[in-house]
Amino acid sequence: MLGSGQGSNFVAIAEGISFGQVPAEVALVLSDVETAGILAQARSRGLPASYLPPGKFRTKLDEEAEQSLVAQLQAARVDLVVLAGFMRVLKGDFLRAFEGRIVNIHPSLLPCFPGLQAWKQALDYGVKVTGCTVHFVDAGIDSGAIIGQQTVPVLDGDTPETLHQRIHQAEHELYPRCVAALARGEITVQGRLVKWHPAA
Repeated sequence: MLGSGQGSNFVAIAEGISFGQVPAEVALVLSDVETAGILAQARSRGLPASYLPPGKFRTKLDEEAEQSLVAQLQAARVDLVVLAGFMRVLKGDFLRAFEGRIVNIHPSLLPCFPGLQAWKQALDYGVKVTGCTVHFVDAGIDSGAIIGQQTVPVLDGDTPETLHQRIHQAEHELYPRCVAALARGEITVQGRLVKWHPAA
């Protein structure tokens, strides 16, 4: 799992694992922020957690950092890379190394409002419903095939903060459910079409 912030989605998935709802294990937690809450959350659960120095760029990893990331994940023999608030664009070698095995969660109903501060974009646009999307990661920005979505109503008195908080709550329900389906092999992908095949 890769994250840059407090790690609330990491916690939701880790708790799903501990309660037996997500048939997986967390092999490694990495962050590009040395003081990120996700690292503290992982260490408090006895999970391997490390700081990944990102290099000289502000929005992406430099080449050396990306090579280190790939090497660490391959050494941990991960089957799935779960982005939980990782605020760096992932490129080239990383995407090729884990093609079809990287997932992310975005705080809108994609393809609406990709990019930063999607909850604020939704408020500014005046939509009545927004939500969150779990999707595969490709070379675009929030453009990969959609795995699952959950809606969140936009209320008349919403501020960016209140709407973001409710979207976060929806993320904590949706993300573990999607990771569990992937771990059980219940999802197949044909181009942009993702199909769920729940076990009987």
